[in-house]
Amino acid sequence: MHPHKNSKNGISCKMVLQAVGKVLRKSKPKPNGKKAPAEEKKQYLEAEFTKTRVVDFDLKELVVLPREIDLNEWLASNTTTFFNLINLQYSTISEFCTGDTCQAMTAACSTTYYWYDEKGRKTKCTAPQYVDFVMSLCQKLVTDEEIFPTKYGKEFPNSFESLVKKICRYLFHVLAHLYWAHFKETVALDLQGHLNTLFAHFMVFVREFNLVDPKETCIMDDLSEVLCNPAPLPAPSSAPSPSSQNHVTER
Repeated sequence: MHPHKNSKNGISCKMVLQAVGKVLRKSKPKPNGKKAPAEEKKQYLEAEFTKTRVVDFDLKELVVLPREIDLNEWLASNTTTFFNLINLQYSTISEFCTGDTCQAMTAACSTTYYWYDEKGRKTKCTAPQYVDFVMSLCQKLVTDEEIFPTKYGKEFPNSFESLVKKICRYLFHVLAHLYWAHFKETVALDLQGHLNTLFAHFMVFVREFNLVDPKETCIMDDLSEVLCNPAPLPAPSSAPSPSSQNHVTER
């Protein structure tokens, strides 16, 4: 059963995730047709983009397990939410991720992800096919009452933690592909702040509970180092600056 108690951490986490989801659900604008600036090898590491996020406090505080909530409850609630938000984030650029533009599921450091079916057979597929496999599998797992129970008194299976790790590993692949292959479209849609916040929150979460092998996530360590550290405190001011009123925060 997922947590419903009104802990400070639980409420804060829910508020941030809902805020990101609310913005992403708005009708997405189309790129204005102008040619995007030439993309660097890792455009997402440029300071003008890494400073843009939608929250301005330490994400570590959002992922720490509240004392009154069961660990499996916390993992289930957060994993389900990250699945929904990463699926939503991908949908904003899905029209640009096609079998022609993304003939393989690529990521940084010359990484190519291959899909393994239930029989363990390795299959090279296009990025949209891979993402579809990921989201279909995750949807099947998080909606299975025997794996992610929502009824009071229902126990989590012994395999629960390993399945959560599997989901998080696949979700990381989707985020890695978004940055590597579709960051310029994300910038054109002015959604880089939301992607940065989602990525940072996800990485802080999986590190807190050791859900993804560091050998898997090391290809994005350069970005994690920038985004996952708490932002420096702003200089004291007697009056709020105009930028503090904006939904998207730049650092």
